[in-house]
Amino acid sequence: MTTSKDDGNMIDHVAQFDLIQEIAECESKKPWPSGHYAKTLFKKPDFRTVLITMEPSAKMKEHHADGTISVQILKGQIRFVVKGKARDLTTGNLLTLGASIRHEIEALEDSAFLLTISWPSEQELLAMKHRGYGT
Repeated sequence: MTTSKDDGNMIDHVAQFDLIQEIAECESKKPWPSGHYAKTLFKKPDFRTVLITMEPSAKMKEHHADGTISVQILKGQIRFVVKGKARDLTTGNLLTLGASIRHEIEALEDSAFLLTISWPSEQELLAMKHRGYGT
């Protein structure tokens, strides 16, 4: 368990997570209205780690993140589409993507993945011509 400030940023400098248990906890919250469920595990001003679980055929429409991301598949299989090119990712695969690149995701089966975002500074965010999701 981590402790956080009012803005959601974690106070702790070290945190450990049992990802199998975290996935089971997310799955216990089914049904998910959107077909997927996201839980922020760790948040600092410059870094985010989010566990995302998805049901088969669930989609995350085209979007982008303001920071560089990595997607590590923990369970199942997803289709990750960037600039019209589909990449099927399975358990154990890792994909990285530069900041502000639009992409979409579809679960091909019950899936879980760890999304890590290297978050830009507030000054960098304000200088961007567009904004992504979250702050």
